[in-house]
Amino acid sequence: MRIGTAEQDSTFLTQGRALRTVLERSGVGGPVEILLSPSASIDNANRLHKGELEFGFMAANWIGRARQGRPPFSAPVDLRMVTPMNVGPLYFIALSDSGLESVTDLLGRRVAVGARTSGMAQHAQSMFETLGWNDQDITAVYLDLAAGAQALASGAVDAQLQCPPPNKVMAELTARTPVKVLSWPADQLDRLLTAVPVYRLTKMLRGALRGLDHDVTQPAVLNVLVTHARVDEGLVRDVVRAVASGAAELERLNPLFTGMSELFEPLKTRGPAAFEIGGVPLHPGALRGYHEAGMLR
Repeated sequence: MRIGTAEQDSTFLTQGRALRTVLERSGVGGPVEILLSPSASIDNANRLHKGELEFGFMAANWIGRARQGRPPFSAPVDLRMVTPMNVGPLYFIALSDSGLESVTDLLGRRVAVGARTSGMAQHAQSMFETLGWNDQDITAVYLDLAAGAQALASGAVDAQLQCPPPNKVMAELTARTPVKVLSWPADQLDRLLTAVPVYRLTKMLRGALRGLDHDVTQPAVLNVLVTHARVDEGLVRDVVRAVASGAAELERLNPLFTGMSELFEPLKTRGPAAFEIGGVPLHPGALRGYHEAGMLR
């Protein structure tokens, strides 16, 4: 069984490794291969389409586009939902002595946003467009997470869009360089959530990373595990049952899964529609798995 994640040292990669542990302990699908996908969500959808993966991590804002074949996808991908993975904050950081406090202070600055084809870069583009900025207003610097962190530390960029903590790149950066998390003005945050409905609010708690000395509200994206319509129903059912029963173990293995059990609650009140995001239906195997786990009537 092959599961696509993201770039080296990414949050999807560390989540994938924890997921492999739970699946292999449950005896699901035989050996589990965790694969790097440098463009993360985009790569994983395309590789599912080609039959190179059985499952892939994706940010929820991409699955509807992939299903419909809208750019950056060149053809529709017959995706099916499997399970939510986590709600991940998307936040900008700057050096502590930079004088930057809010995302609106980024106007005219150089910002590392991830590799050019990465999901992080697309998130940055959505945010900048909501703020009313174009290429003349801000300099987007396309570097992967590790290179972007190095550029921030050296002063080659003024800020970086980071992925959810804990992550290795962020831990190594903050161990040697004092940083701060930039806040969002309430009105701009409201605009962003209206413009990108799959985003939601989350609170990054004081101490979540070194340099965060107070709670701060940030936009977040629901990250999910998806599959393709062709993937065997029994395999998808077994994966869902293993994830549902192993939620507590996933949280223990990787703090990125903290609160995962709560993500299943909407199934009990809204039914399958709770997980059918962007017009992507649940795989029949996932429906079976949730019924058998007692989460769907």
